Amino acid sequence: MRQGEQRRGGTDAPPAPPVVYESGDCVVLELRGEVDIVTLQGSMALLETVAAGPSATVVIDLNRTTFLDCSGLTLLMRARRRVESRGGRLRLVCDQPLALRLLEVTGLLSVFDPAPTVEAAARQD
Repeated sequence: MRQGEQRRGGTDAPPAPPVVYESGDCVVLELRGEVDIVTLQGSMALLETVAAGPSATVVIDLNRTTFLDCSGLTLLMRARRRVESRGGRLRLVCDQPLALRLLEVTGLLSVFDPAPTVEAAARQD
């Protein structure tokens, strides 16, 4: 963001930090607020750590996001490649219509096959 500009939400508050927790045998990375270039820059190190970790299944939860752009898609694709390169699985949770539409338009809806909840994502084969 340039000096004097405001984020889409009308404030220049920093993006909400991601939350990481375990759910069963999955590790969940919950992204909140706007997932854009600012989020990408601030979350990349944490994402790399989670994606390279020992959990066979990594779940990225987008249900608390308010905006997703191409930088957010880059974040998702990078996580997917990283997790799959070590033999793991990446699952996506998303019930946000605009994010689902972006995934559909970019041809990534079938790649990620998002589930509506973390529990449903953990059960995906």
